[in-house]
Amino acid sequence: MLGINLLVGPPLAFGLTTDLTNDPAQVVRKYLSLDKRGARLLAQSWEVLKPYISWTDEPVWGQVVVITDFTVADDVTQWNILNSLEAVIPVRFRVVGIMQWETATFLKEPRVEAIGVHIKAIENHWRIVGPQFPPHVGRKRLADFVRAALLEETRPDRRARLERLWNALEQAPSP
Repeated sequence: MLGINLLVGPPLAFGLTTDLTNDPAQVVRKYLSLDKRGARLLAQSWEVLKPYISWTDEPVWGQVVVITDFTVADDVTQWNILNSLEAVIPVRFRVVGIMQWETATFLKEPRVEAIGVHIKAIENHWRIVGPQFPPHVGRKRLADFVRAALLEETRPDRRARLERLWNALEQAPSP
């Protein structure tokens, strides 16, 4: 009977829950951690992100922001507290560049990107309500994703583009 309960239990039974007793910065950190590991690259992984966000559809992004790391401000004095159940939490990404889906190209654009993640209590759970931004995926994970696509591709022209992209991602700096 225990096995059945584990299988039909809540989707977050083994991880961080989004209930209001948890730190909202941890909820943001978990969502961004999943994003860094490529959860937004495949439609099949959409379900794992749903507990952390308020929107129901993900736009089709023409690009992926390639990152090495991110930090979420834990210090509440750095947050923009809108009310007792809503805040904007600063996040900083170390960006290496941008990967364009359409052309399968990587453009080096090293910088620090700052985003304020708006989190709000909705039905007794913390949810990210905005902004929606393109996937921010770790360089190594994205290189592995492109490598897997390369191994499955049969058309020579597409293989060549994917191989160039994979090489560019592999050579991108990673501190």
